[in-house]
This record gives sequence, structure tokens and C-alpha cells, in this order.
Amino acid sequence: MSATWEQFERYKQKGLDARRAMQWDSARLYLLEAARAMASLAKDAQGDELRTSRQEIATRLLELARDCDRAKTTNRRPAGQSGGVLTAAPGRAASAESEENASADRWIVREKPKLRFDDVAGLEGVKEDIRLKMIYPFEHPELAQKFGIKPGGGVLLYGPPGTGKTMLAKATAGEIDATFFRISAADVLSKWVGEAEQNLKKLFDAAASETRAIIFIDEIESLIPARRDEGSSVMQRVVPQILQGMEGFDERDLSPILFMGATNVPWQLDPAVLRPGRFDEKVYIPLPDLAARTKMLDIYLAKRPVAADVNIDALAKRLEGYSGADIKYLCDRAATIPFLKSVASGEEGEITSAVIDDAIADTRPSVTADQLRRFEEWARAAASA
Repeated sequence: MSATWEQFERYKQKGLDARRAMQWDSARLYLLEAARAMASLAKDAQGDELRTSRQEIATRLLELARDCDRAKTTNRRPAGQSGGVLTAAPGRAASAESEENASADRWIVREKPKLRFDDVAGLEGVKEDIRLKMIYPFEHPELAQKFGIKPGGGVLLYGPPGTGKTMLAKATAGEIDATFFRISAADVLSKWVGEAEQNLKKLFDAAASETRAIIFIDEIESLIPARRDEGSSVMQRVVPQILQGMEGFDERDLSPILFMGATNVPWQLDPAVLRPGRFDEKVYIPLPDLAARTKMLDIYLAKRPVAADVNIDALAKRLEGYSGADIKYLCDRAATIPFLKSVASGEEGEITSAVIDDAIADTRPSVTADQLRRFEEWARAAASA
């Protein structure tokens, strides 16, 4: 049976709490259970990026569990115990400045995405919103200054899973030639870097050193949860620091920074992050419309042997309610059967309409009508707040 996100969070929190209390045996067991739960969630994830991210979290939790055995033999307190949740790597001098800088360099990954808005199927209204709110002030700084419009700021991308939020954030960076920093809660709290508060300072300083930068926080609800629901003392310190850091860039003479967050559960966010001056712009990323579904099918089937009886336009209409990740998975699944038959027979087959019908029968939409209604209700509440 697949694990749930609630199971993962429960095991993870108990493991971290036990670790801080130096209860090594309990910590090891809980962290192992958290790693198993996250591995299960990774297996069920829709999309390669989300799957990889969750696999990395599971790996880090396994490392923490192994470190509990080493800590037990030396009866040592986790490095960074006073300010962070996780320990420094065994054998490292966490207090040494050179070690901190080296680990930060490995953690803070910069990239210059080549994606552009034209590479993202559909979402034309969303793209125009982003242009108006974020891109034009960067492209026309003199006019922006004249009208008192500051480049940078914060925008929250929210919506069902598999709708292309990460891809859209990268495309935004590509449109304005900005350096892209992608982080997650696991990165900020990673034992390989040190205390969480120091990690955030390094991140903000690195972004400020770029001419243009976007800090993208994936699954932001894990890093900035509603504090009334969060029992971790470190999160009680990290959340205010993130919020203060976002506001601080408006008050300092630094290069403009755009903060972008992505979440599938916006109702789990700390309400303070949504107020003006922080993630005050909220952009709903819906399921793909007909034009977007058609473009996705063209992309995912273009380089595959597709039979003449496959009608892309008709297929796109049938896939209403499917996410982008669902459509990609369906195309991959439809290619598997003829591929295996081709291997077995030695003769190349094709992806036929019948094969696609079978794939659709086995691939139901991952987003339910109830989930969509909840997003719509949250959007209305956020707009009226």
C-alpha cells in the first residue's frame, strides 16, 4: 500500500525530534520509516522532476538514519543543534568557515534556463499575467522607475499537480535572462550545509550578487507551513526569516530578485506569506485547455511511430480533465506495448488508436473534481482577503 504525505510528515517529525533529544535508536527507526514513506511517494509521483526531488529527500533521510548509529557510539550531540534540525556530515568540522563555504557552493545551484514561454503549452492568460507583473518591469526599468513600479517581488504559482508550475518558473527566468535558484525544504534543512538560518542567508546573498535572479521554492508549503500546525521549533525560526528576507530586498539597494513559490496545497501555507510585500501575487495554474492538450500530444508523439488512424485533435478533446503530467504518462504508456512487440518480433510496430484507447482506460485523471473545487474556493477566498 502506498504511503501518504501525512505518514511521511509524522515519521519525519518524530525522527527529527528524537534526534534533537539524542534518542538515537528511536530517531533511527522513525527516520527509516520516513525514508520508506518518501520512497513510496516518489514512486507514485507524476513527473520526473518531482520524482527525482522526492528520491533525493529519501536518500538524505537514510543518511540521517545511518548517522544516528555513528552518533550513538560517540554519544555526540548533532552539530548545529542550537539552530538547525539536521547534523553536519560525519567527519566534517561544521564550524570551519572553509567547510561552510564549500558546502554552500554545492547546495546553491545556479542555472540559466533556456526555456521560453513558447516552450510551455497553453497557459496564455497566466503568461500574460506574469509579463505584466514581473517581466515588463525588468525589461523596461526606466519606465518602471518613472511610474514607481519596482521590479522583483513575489509570486505564488498554485494549482493541481502536474500542471507545469516548475516549467513555467524556469521559462520566466529564461524570458528575462535571470539566474535561477531552485530550492526545497530538504535543501534548506540539509545536514550537509549546516544550520537552516545560515543556509537562507547564503541563498539571499548569492541571489543578490546576480544582475537578475529568481529564487524558486518548490513545494513551498513544506518550508513555510501554517505555523499553528507546525510543531518544529526550527520552522518557527525559519519561517519568519524567509518572510523578513523577502521584505528586506525592497529596502536595500540590491539587484532585483523575483521570488516564486509553487504549491499543490496553498491552504497549507502560513497566511503571513500571502500578505502584500511577500507572495502578494497569486497565479492559478489550471489543467491544460484544449489548445494546450493538442500541443502536448504533438510534442510527446511527434518523434514516435504513430499510426495514421490516430487523430490528435479528437484525442485532445477526449483528454479533458487530464493534467500535463497525466498526458505525458499516457503517451509513454501507449508507446510501451508496440515497443515490446517490436523487440519480440523484430518488426517495427506503431502506436495505434486501439493502443491509445487501452492506455486511456488504464490512466485515469489524477486530479478529481473535488480537488478542483477546493482550488477554486481558495482562489476566491484569497482574492477577497
